[in-house]
Amino acid sequence: MTDPINPTPTPTPPATGGFDMNQPTIIAGLYLLSFVTGLTALIGVVLAYVWKNEPKGAWEVSHYDYAIRSFWIGFISIVVGLILSIVLIGVFIILAGMVLVAVRSILQIIAAQKREAMPNPASWLI
Repeated sequence: MTDPINPTPTPTPPATGGFDMNQPTIIAGLYLLSFVTGLTALIGVVLAYVWKNEPKGAWEVSHYDYAIRSFWIGFISIVVGLILSIVLIGVFIILAGMVLVAVRSILQIIAAQKREAMPNPASWLI
């Protein structure tokens, strides 16, 4: 019999206030680290292609497409920027591409921590 004055408390789920190092977060972190090292973006895109074939959650599928597209945005902006650096506009294209990849990576980390799908993974913008 239950006591009407002191009901049995329901157990609360454990607090997970930490940072979750899931696979999409690792890829986005490697992209951000590539601004310092330069080569970790290649590792990130290889991992994205490999992990894309074995997703663990339904929300992760959109993250892999988003990460792969982010890599190609950065790569294309560097190539086009280097070609157009002859006429001095290339530097601005490279900087714009770097900012876009950084913003996309940060948005991916935020969504991955919430375990939410990316809203528009096929977009070439944010």
